[in-house]
Amino acid sequence: MLSEQQVAAYRRDGVIVVPDVLNASTLAELRRVIAALIAAAAQVSQHDDVYDLEPSHTPAMARVRRIKSPHKVHALFDQVIRSQPVIDILTQLIGPGLRLHGSKLNIKAAQYGSPVEWHQDWAFYPHTNDDVLAVGVLLDDTDLSNGPMLVTPGTHTGPVWSHHGEDGRFCGLIDPALIQAEIERAVPCVGTAGSMSFHHVRALHGSALNTSNRSRNLLLYEVAASDAWPLMGVKDFDEFNSRLLAGPPVVTPRLAEVPVRMPLPPAARQGSIYETQRGATKSYFGKAA
Repeated sequence: MLSEQQVAAYRRDGVIVVPDVLNASTLAELRRVIAALIAAAAQVSQHDDVYDLEPSHTPAMARVRRIKSPHKVHALFDQVIRSQPVIDILTQLIGPGLRLHGSKLNIKAAQYGSPVEWHQDWAFYPHTNDDVLAVGVLLDDTDLSNGPMLVTPGTHTGPVWSHHGEDGRFCGLIDPALIQAEIERAVPCVGTAGSMSFHHVRALHGSALNTSNRSRNLLLYEVAASDAWPLMGVKDFDEFNSRLLAGPPVVTPRLAEVPVRMPLPPAARQGSIYETQRGATKSYFGKAA
């Protein structure tokens, strides 16, 4: 359980890092599963429903930058987000009704792990209220050298910046020129493997290329209050309810006065944030050669 000070810090800053949430045996098993998934990517030559590949990927040198929806790929990923320590923390930050919106595993391999440009998750999946956050499970010891997630405190109560490009289409990133002051105030989410970050859906964040000799893998879960409904709609009500983590099904969305920009017209490139951001003409972080 979180202390009152930790909860207050989340309310104030929109981000906290909680050490040692994941036990050593689960962490070791996750690493084993991930290694097997990366090895299996040698059989894949292009992005598919499971893999988002690094631009330098080849069958002879499997390079994966994301496992899509890992909670659907292996039961262990689903078990992590449903574990009692995580549910206890989420209940303190969001409330008793919880729903998994989605998951992803960002793999930042040593020397070439791709950056993620500055953005707000809220731009990708706005809801009827913003009691929504992302859980980041640190699968490696993470410090400034291996491309940690950077979050700007306090931006979760500010504006929703445009994530649209010059062509008017959604591109999944903010023009860096508009947020220079916010970038300068960003803080890294660092800690030992097994720690977890929790950042609000409207918090500004991004991460640089991993230029170190160590990997920086981050397992991410998007969690919403059960009465926060996605504005882009619910395609399958039974599947929607299958993602409940706590509390009963809800058919009355809670409406809050929150700023919203819809991710429409859709990005020219689909599949992941990496592909979506490739449609932008402006960027902040350097990329691998």
